[in-house]
Amino acid sequence: MQVIPSSRSFFLMALGLMVILLLLVIAMAFGGPKTPAPLAAINTPFKSVDFSDLPPLKYFKAGDEPLLAFRQYSPIGTKLRGSVVLVHGSSASSESMHILAKAFAHSGYSTFAVDIRGHGHSGPKGVIHYVGQLEDDLKAFTQSVALAKPATLAGFSSGGGFVLRIAGSNLQKVFQNYLLLSPYLGYDAPNYKPNSGGWVNVGIPRFLALSYLNALGIQKFNYLPVSRFALNEEAKKFLTPEYSFALASNFQAKRDYQENIRAAHQACAIVAGTQDEVFYTDRLDAIFQSLGKNWPVTLVPGIGHIPLILETKAVNAAVNAVEAMNSRTVAAK
Repeated sequence: MQVIPSSRSFFLMALGLMVILLLLVIAMAFGGPKTPAPLAAINTPFKSVDFSDLPPLKYFKAGDEPLLAFRQYSPIGTKLRGSVVLVHGSSASSESMHILAKAFAHSGYSTFAVDIRGHGHSGPKGVIHYVGQLEDDLKAFTQSVALAKPATLAGFSSGGGFVLRIAGSNLQKVFQNYLLLSPYLGYDAPNYKPNSGGWVNVGIPRFLALSYLNALGIQKFNYLPVSRFALNEEAKKFLTPEYSFALASNFQAKRDYQENIRAAHQACAIVAGTQDEVFYTDRLDAIFQSLGKNWPVTLVPGIGHIPLILETKAVNAAVNAVEAMNSRTVAAK
């Protein structure tokens, strides 16, 4: 026998849907990110960097989109030891990887530093068109330049999370090695400090509302900003002050970071500083070990978050990590 819902049931169902819709509208309209106070530990260190020898921008084409930017550092010496592609951290650009890029070039690596879409000179700041576009961009980049093998993809902070995203994807064999520099794994990972130590503010109500809509297949509001960074007024002129939902979702490890780690089968190493202001770096080794990954973790004494890509002993640790992975790759052949 067919049971026909009563008019009261219809009313309650309609009322429930209206309440949910109202909450979603309120969350998206008023639940966006706030602007955090400038974080000196992030803004200050770059003031001492000499950018006078910064290579000029080059460009590559990704689909029908405007050209995307990168910088190329020619290897020093007669013996080419491989190639390294560097991915900057949140809000930044290829310029921030200048010191590290020079170190790899001086060690004999053909080195590239990219402006991830939504940063630097790669399209409008803070936005991308869809989640997954950054993977498409990276694929286009690797098809546009000649990567000497063994090739390493290295990323810093959020860029480290994105590098892990690639390492556990169907693109992972494009690179032989992966280097994670103080990586952001996710807000629920054991190494995460609340608000990344004050570096970022996330509009959680808006983020949750958009996540719910995306689960329903509704993506038209993914352009809305969900995170803002602790930049000073000077830095806001040339860095990326906020991320849309699409960019924030894409420029990191996959949502299930544990499965992302399990799915990575190429060589991988981690380098971080013991005095990191943004993450609990002393917890990194246990995270990977618990997931069956015996990836080497190097913690550089006395090094904070940004100094990891600027200070000599930290930069040397990154170069040594790649050299060690390359040696194991060659020995395994």
